[in-house]
Amino acid sequence: MEAPAQLPTVESLFDPVTCTFTHVVHAGAGTACAVVDPVLDFDPKSGRVSHRSAGSVVDTVERLGLRVEWILETHAHADHLSSAHWLRARLGGRIAIGASIRTVQSTFASVFNLGPGFAVDGSQFDHLFGPDEAFSIGGMPAVSLHVPGHTPADCAYRVGDAVFVGDTLFLPDVGTARCDFPGGDAATLHRSIRRLLDLPGSTRLFMCHDYPPAGREPCPVTTVDAQRAGNIHVHDGIECDAFVAMRERRDATLSMPQLILPAIQVNIRAGALPEPEDNGVRYLKLPVDAL
Repeated sequence: MEAPAQLPTVESLFDPVTCTFTHVVHAGAGTACAVVDPVLDFDPKSGRVSHRSAGSVVDTVERLGLRVEWILETHAHADHLSSAHWLRARLGGRIAIGASIRTVQSTFASVFNLGPGFAVDGSQFDHLFGPDEAFSIGGMPAVSLHVPGHTPADCAYRVGDAVFVGDTLFLPDVGTARCDFPGGDAATLHRSIRRLLDLPGSTRLFMCHDYPPAGREPCPVTTVDAQRAGNIHVHDGIECDAFVAMRERRDATLSMPQLILPAIQVNIRAGALPEPEDNGVRYLKLPVDAL
């Protein structure tokens, strides 16, 4: 029998290659859990995948005797491949993402010319969350929050006093996510961020990424109060127009993420690799001059 609802315990695992945090959210040893934003290791030089990062998730779940109910994606990541499909086969659980993933699938099905055999209805995922949809992780109430702007399909997940923000926010000394991917919009991101920053000041905000400046170790968590006081891009007093102007200037200087092309192809498939072709080999496409 599950314990009564309580504040979550969070195990945060950092992948230094992609600067990604994967979080395991639970109510204590032996309870149900959710895995948020798991990483599939991928070497773009050789095309090889491995499971070092995902194996750390398995180790954590098994060490604590947890039962995986959910594998939660905050969005279709452009900077790392998801190991959700691999983890589900080993640990169970339901892979979930925001319902607007269908918009992202439609966009990139065209970019990669995936053809009529690729479904753009989100059916690769076990569950599509609507805005403000309530769910539970064992005895812990949770809610999905639609926070578009970085992409159209970004979700944050609120579990007790913890919110898993995806790429919507970074730590205060790093700032905010880019908005120049297809369907991204800086004004929309500002509205999404302000929605998160209207939560109680002590709310813990768990990052999907950290890119620490020199002298600081990667850190998985901050608070609403810390973001409102010190986020270099969006602290209190920065209005939407100023944020949009800053974000557009900054985004114009950024190169594409190293793994965007392989990552998107896998992540719109809920972490599954493309099916092998008739020679038994799986292929990821490399569109030329398409982005």
